[in-house]
Amino acid sequence: MIALLLIPLLLPWALPPLARRTLARVRPDIALVAITGAAAALAVGVVACLGVLLLPLVLRVPGFAALLHLLQPLQAGPTALVFTTSAVAAGALAVTLMAAVRGAVAEAARLRAARRRVAGLPEAGGLSVVDDDRPDAFALPGGPRGTGRIVVTAGMLRALDSHEREALLGHERAHLAARHHLFLGVAALAGWCHPALAAVVPQVSFAAERAADEAAARACGDRRLTARAVGRAALAAGSRPAGPALPVLAAGGTTGPVPARVRALLAQAPARRVAPALLAMALLCSAAAISSTAGAVWLHQGVEVAQGERP
Repeated sequence: MIALLLIPLLLPWALPPLARRTLARVRPDIALVAITGAAAALAVGVVACLGVLLLPLVLRVPGFAALLHLLQPLQAGPTALVFTTSAVAAGALAVTLMAAVRGAVAEAARLRAARRRVAGLPEAGGLSVVDDDRPDAFALPGGPRGTGRIVVTAGMLRALDSHEREALLGHERAHLAARHHLFLGVAALAGWCHPALAAVVPQVSFAAERAADEAAARACGDRRLTARAVGRAALAAGSRPAGPALPVLAAGGTTGPVPARVRALLAQAPARRVAPALLAMALLCSAAAISSTAGAVWLHQGVEVAQGERP
């Protein structure tokens, strides 16, 4: 049982290289869905397995054992190995919970600050202009009772010509239309659950930016114009000190490895296809699900034996 439950804790280390191969070979909007879905599935498996690994230690406590009517100690393997693994699982769960709470609090604070920054500003067609010389542009998701809006500074508008501005705004509209903030939020949550999944968060962000780039290129009908807008916006943003830290959910037009984004826009539009990396990710998630389910079933049988329901 212990070995089966350890496998899903190791499988996430295979996702970062698979995600890189997927980004290089699959259309970005498909890659975004696939990578985020795989990270979420593996994160659920990690948390579930840590919880199950903690049970043998918890069920040694008389109070908890009485709740399940255990007549004898739960036998899940060699005592030393089970206790050591359960103790490590308890520590990992505590670290995961602390990271999730700390990250969620910090993200909520950044999101509130970004919304306060644009509160009261006039809005036209979902666009708000901030009177700030620092070039910046991002898609700010709406709250429970509000809609998202595009936020751009006066400095960014001055840095681009009219055609480049339209391409950049098309990029930000694509973020809001495709609800990329949900993918970024899920990826961040998965990253708090396992260090290997944290390494996938930048790849999810890059996939979201590439998907928005392609949507902007289709909208304006000119890939070179979109590439020029992305490049000039990034150069303008890099020429001034950075402004307030943006929340993870607010995707920006100058986010990610901009040279790679520009190269991709100057190349041919990516084709829709299923790469072997996508199949490998599906197999990875399936292996984690099968292993964790088998370990949980085995533990359930051990509980039945400890309750005297089985010989």
